[in-house]
Amino acid sequence: MIGIYLSGTGNTKHCVEKIVGLLDKTAAIVPLESADVIEQIKNNDTIIFGYPTQFSNAPYMVRDFIRENCSLWKNKKILCVATMGAFSGDGAGCAARLFKKYGAKILGGVHIKMPDSVCDSKLLKKSSEQNREIIRQADKKIECIAEQIKRGKYPKEGITQIAHMAGLFGQRLWFYKKTAGYTDKLKISDGCTGCELCVSLCPMKNISVKNNRAAAGGRCTMCYRCISLCPQKAITLLGDEVVEQCRYEKYC
Repeated sequence: MIGIYLSGTGNTKHCVEKIVGLLDKTAAIVPLESADVIEQIKNNDTIIFGYPTQFSNAPYMVRDFIRENCSLWKNKKILCVATMGAFSGDGAGCAARLFKKYGAKILGGVHIKMPDSVCDSKLLKKSSEQNREIIRQADKKIECIAEQIKRGKYPKEGITQIAHMAGLFGQRLWFYKKTAGYTDKLKISDGCTGCELCVSLCPMKNISVKNNRAAAGGRCTMCYRCISLCPQKAITLLGDEVVEQCRYEKYC
């Protein structure tokens, strides 16, 4: 078994680590952008694959990774784990359908509500105590899921036809352009000091420093990692100012 994840603010990382840890304490847990992720996949038959949902879709980086490495998935057994701030519908199903297309066996799907990770919008913001309670409930759910899996029963959240319709018509069709590919909408303000932290953080290597200021390319996968960790709060994407930086570690 192996755990693989894309995580911007630590939510998905925490969930995959907890699920895998409860199922197999010896299993490796690897970020999607890790240099050895392909080798790890080749050497493991069972994969816990986690990512945050974006407008009821898997991040484009995740879908791109699955397609680019289509030959890896044949006969792999995969549990898709989707984290979200509110509604998802078929968040887990978005990757599951791709994996299945390339020959994987889908063990199940898991949807886990976690604190909102969109730092430049007030829409889903909650108090610190509310976020701590969200994490407590998430951990309880993960513990229950792990016990079910040990008994051979995998959850099917997000991978049914009903879930597919809910995700498609509930959000994905309305926001298709936001998730159809990578985005070039990442904004960096004059507050940037050129510290290069965002350069090292970006899983897409989409940010560089030019003339002592960060500059974004056109391959942002909207993970919000750079936005949540910029010490100057100089980076935005959906909004124009950072409302609150979001990191799992703030609430644990």
